Amino acid sequence: MIRTAAVIAAVALTLAGCVAKESASDSLGGSDFTPSETAPAEQTSDTGSPTPGDCQFTADQSGQEPAVGLPPEGGPATETTLTLTTSAGPIAIRLDAAKAPCTVRSMVFLASKGYFNNTICHRLTSSEGLKVLQCGDPTADPADPSSGGAGGPGYVVPDELPTGLAPAQSSDTSSGQELVVYPRGAAAMANRGPGTTGSQFFLVYGDSTLPPSYNLFGTTDETGLATLDQIASAGITPGQSGAEDGAPTTPVTITSAAVA
Repeated sequence: MIRTAAVIAAVALTLAGCVAKESASDSLGGSDFTPSETAPAEQTSDTGSPTPGDCQFTADQSGQEPAVGLPPEGGPATETTLTLTTSAGPIAIRLDAAKAPCTVRSMVFLASKGYFNNTICHRLTSSEGLKVLQCGDPTADPADPSSGGAGGPGYVVPDELPTGLAPAQSSDTSSGQELVVYPRGAAAMANRGPGTTGSQFFLVYGDSTLPPSYNLFGTTDETGLATLDQIASAGITPGQSGAEDGAPTTPVTITSAAVA
């Protein structure tokens, strides 16, 4: 949510309706909701991430009970892999519970509930500063991928903002935000602002310049990157924000998600 001469469009935080805006920063929205309250402050480790076992998942403002409940106490070991079986090929993500324990716990929980099964990846971008595939919205209609962007699990995942990412060579002077590089292979959570992370996530197939505002929860392996490259090379069906931001031309379905 890049400011370079080659970047000509920005994407509004809400993916349900993307709005072009010249000379502003690219952004990645998630579930189209506002949390009912700001998530309580988490106890943190020396790295600034919530200490495992201290995650507090709060209900969103949808007014409905979380569809699959709330993630349980406890969490996975640091070395955990989430494998997405997709219509384009496998995408394995090495989850980093040391840096994003609450995010990883949520992703593992949702995968165990079959939450991502038979869902589509509704968004693909290809601008100079934003190259990602976005997935994780079970409400997105395969017949109309542009409908994606509004769905979530019914609860909010605590913010676990990344540190140590390389600074971007440019800055977003319109907002005063620091910009960093989410490198090729990064797996991170989409959102529409602080305290709104849900189930939507994005996979970076080319270095992308963004604020450090998105929980970075893992890294895609080389086979997964090859799958992402294949998806990207097939092209984009232009959306409201132009030719570089829309649905994958070749539909991408996550048939199953499994953790090992």
